[in-house]
Amino acid sequence: MNSPSRVISFVNAGHFIDHYAMLIFAAAVIIMGPALGMAYSELLPYATPGFIAFGAGSLLTGWLGDRWSRRHMMLIFFVGIGLSMISVGFVRTPAELGAALFAIGIFASIYHPVGTAMIVSYADRLGREMGINGVWGNLGVASSALVTGVIGQYLGWRFAFIVPGVVTILIGIAFAMMVVHEDRKGSKQAAAQARVAKQDMWRVILALLIVVIAISTTFNAVTVALPKLFAERLADLTRSPALLGIIAACVYVFGAMTQYTIGRLLDRYSLKTVALPLSFMLAPFLYLAASLSNLPLILVSIGIVMGAFGQVTVNDAMVGKYTSEEWRSRAYAVRYFIGFTAAGASVGLVAWLYEQGGFVTMLHAFAALCLLAIAAAIILPREIRTPQAV
Repeated sequence: MNSPSRVISFVNAGHFIDHYAMLIFAAAVIIMGPALGMAYSELLPYATPGFIAFGAGSLLTGWLGDRWSRRHMMLIFFVGIGLSMISVGFVRTPAELGAALFAIGIFASIYHPVGTAMIVSYADRLGREMGINGVWGNLGVASSALVTGVIGQYLGWRFAFIVPGVVTILIGIAFAMMVVHEDRKGSKQAAAQARVAKQDMWRVILALLIVVIAISTTFNAVTVALPKLFAERLADLTRSPALLGIIAACVYVFGAMTQYTIGRLLDRYSLKTVALPLSFMLAPFLYLAASLSNLPLILVSIGIVMGAFGQVTVNDAMVGKYTSEEWRSRAYAVRYFIGFTAAGASVGLVAWLYEQGGFVTMLHAFAALCLLAIAAAIILPREIRTPQAV
């Protein structure tokens, strides 16, 4: 048997790497544009195939995780995404860039259906472990903006991809040596702690579908656009890529704390009780951000990331609570296929909305979309909970 704490530690590291790798380009594109002779709105769409692969690939990777081996799939994840990051550092043309980013997306698609299922499988308390896992993913988002800004400023944008690629491969080697393949079927699952009436399951599915589309699209749009938004709107404070990365990282730390808090609340209260008040956060903060700059924008951005990352934790816990062990990777695969496909489309949408009316138009549009999260929380039925120690 593997040590649960060891497995969860590696899976948490994978969550960090997954989001970090997917967002290096969003931070590096600011300095890549001049080097490649392309404008921001021209270069950004080259990330779209990678984000689509991030979602579409999860259907196959989730199936392989259930039918073959989650451990082996995670090993492929670490090595594959590491090599893909390194390859971006050697591209010479936009077409090569698009192909390398597509490869990152393919290998990144392994993590969420496989890694999240492993977390649920090994967790003693689902909410707490989901919250901690969410913190690691959020720290990956934050570190991507920070480290990419620093490396890009002092070593150049190519090393911003090469250095984390090498580190990721080393982590993969350690994973291969310390985590062995095993059959987890029949083991006790922390996920079996909540249910709803059979006739209300359609409401769970509908609520999950609505909120995944709305939040995944907005989540990805915000994480992709935030470095550029700060570069434009914080010009009175600083123009340093490194300092802008530090500011973005600090904003994301609040999202990390929110995910941990939401995870603990989910161990104590029902999904609906936690999700309903949380659903009211995003729309007003996104609308306000459209007209703000400097310190007020930073404060409102904190509210945006708290709302977005908190919702992601709720969505993941919802799937974990209502699926059995043998189907869990495939259930997460469908959840992430829908979510990341919508998120992939958001990259092109961000570029198009930015061309139409800058960040004012973009932020207003996503504020309207987030009204759907409120509807989803209202639709969600009450849980019939089993006793659980807190």
